[in-house]
Amino acid sequence: MNLEETARKIRTMEIRGAGRIARHAAKALYTHSMEGESSDLASYCQRMNEAADLLISTRPTAVSLPNAINLVMKPLKYETDVLSARQNLEERAMAFVKRSEEAVSRIGTIGARHIRDGDVILTHCNSEAALSCILKAHKQGMNIEVYATEVRPRNQGHITAKTLSDAGVRTNFIVDSAARYFMKEVDLCITGADAITVNGSVINKIGTSQIALAAHEARVSFLVAAETYKFAPCTILGERILIEERSPDEILSPEMRGTLPNVTVRNPTFDITPADYVDLIITEAGVYPPEMAYTVIREQLHWDNEDMISDLPYCEEE
Repeated sequence: MNLEETARKIRTMEIRGAGRIARHAAKALYTHSMEGESSDLASYCQRMNEAADLLISTRPTAVSLPNAINLVMKPLKYETDVLSARQNLEERAMAFVKRSEEAVSRIGTIGARHIRDGDVILTHCNSEAALSCILKAHKQGMNIEVYATEVRPRNQGHITAKTLSDAGVRTNFIVDSAARYFMKEVDLCITGADAITVNGSVINKIGTSQIALAAHEARVSFLVAAETYKFAPCTILGERILIEERSPDEILSPEMRGTLPNVTVRNPTFDITPADYVDLIITEAGVYPPEMAYTVIREQLHWDNEDMISDLPYCEEE
């Protein structure tokens, strides 16, 4: 896919899931660099920066997207000639894709250690990282059972249920609002994350915070599986992650809304789960309590300089 097609598919959620979005963005930068012609460093940098801005604009909440782009693009400012700039950017882009794929596998290995034989697990949305933990435990011979939510309105839970079923995992498919009802049968909750703030709060698919609250009430452990590039450096300075609100057409058709003149459809894509409801965050670098999110940002993303943080483009100050 070229740059414009990738951006369109990310925006319309044909490409979805924070890890997949990040990898596709890195691949798009790689392809855009390969296909373009730039006679000098300045024009090459301008063309690549425009590409990066386009990709970042597609999904405002998924921190993996700008983090991936930042890892690929930021060293570009130190280049001195166009040939080495192109080569080094393309190498960084493909290195990120490899890192992302390996991170999911590593998270699965680490996360499976927190699953016991006979556990009943509840998961929400379609997280590569969370599924990796569950599938790894299943491959190790553990007798596990999963509750997978439907995930309205885009129904990502259908993908999760099929993935689990194809792997031979016993799966119960439930509507989102039934999570509290079935929590009494659950031993462990595992979800993914689209972003993690410096205080350990987790931004994930809408409905996650309700599940975390129900788990907290029922004294069920709530684990988050997430690659380190989903942590949000800009939150160190108190900036907030913009919660994306999508088209009302995903909830009600324009024709139906026309019959409801006093109804406003609200469609937030994500919500925020407070760190108090998160027991552990499983990353490819190890397992962290939420209060150690700053350590992950500093040591894994190498963000410890205010000047570096202040120019990040994907958080909004409120």
